[in-house]
Amino acid sequence: MSKRTAIAAGILAAAFAPQGGIAQDQPRAGMSCPVDHDQLADILKKSVKPGGGPSNGGLDNNEWAAVVNRQGVVCAVAYSGSKVDDQWLGSRAIAAEKANTANAFSLKNKAMATANLYAGAQPGGFLFGAALSNPPSPEILYAGTPDEFGTAHDPMVGKPVGGVIVFGGGLALYDGNGIAGALGVSGDSSCADHNVAWRVRHFLGLDHVPAGVSPNMKDAIIYDIGPDGKSPSGFGHPKCDGKEDQIAVDLGAGVSGNVVR
Repeated sequence: MSKRTAIAAGILAAAFAPQGGIAQDQPRAGMSCPVDHDQLADILKKSVKPGGGPSNGGLDNNEWAAVVNRQGVVCAVAYSGSKVDDQWLGSRAIAAEKANTANAFSLKNKAMATANLYAGAQPGGFLFGAALSNPPSPEILYAGTPDEFGTAHDPMVGKPVGGVIVFGGGLALYDGNGIAGALGVSGDSSCADHNVAWRVRHFLGLDHVPAGVSPNMKDAIIYDIGPDGKSPSGFGHPKCDGKEDQIAVDLGAGVSGNVVR
């Protein structure tokens, strides 16, 4: 091969090489985010019992939270404990994927909580297979070092993580201008995660939800799955083992089957 041919081959290889690794090395400049890390961490701590907040009806664990912007890029990741393993380590990824899901399935004029996707994603449902439709990126989820996880320098920040989760804990965020991204919470039962996310969103002031599939409470969790496993609304979620459903009704974060049209 001549020197000129070798140079040309090198240029072509560079042009067609995957660019993901380069683009993912640094957060995107000028990224618009509805929430920053310090806001998220402070409000999350106040929204769980181990941090001095109220019970949310489940195991009362510490929790992870993640926020994405409207483009699905991670803005912030935080945890409520004093150190990274005070909460389930696996829930960091799930929180980010819940945020991605709520953002991806919500519109400016209609919110869709991850809890609202459960029934439709079951076999025979109109969303069956959705959970496998957008696999998360392990290269982003597990980049960096664990001592950065949940900090302002979490390696996920500035990158789109992907993923679809079809149980409670993910909520779209709405400011005065419409949808601004989404929040995901994980680390307890999925029903408790929904309650925590509802509290966090409210305290962030990003709960100006225009409409949703729940007639009274917009993107509330709908507990209408009967003994036969069917959801009359088509957007139901199973009850968990604690008092999460009772607390959800008190919060305005959930409705029982007899009030769903």
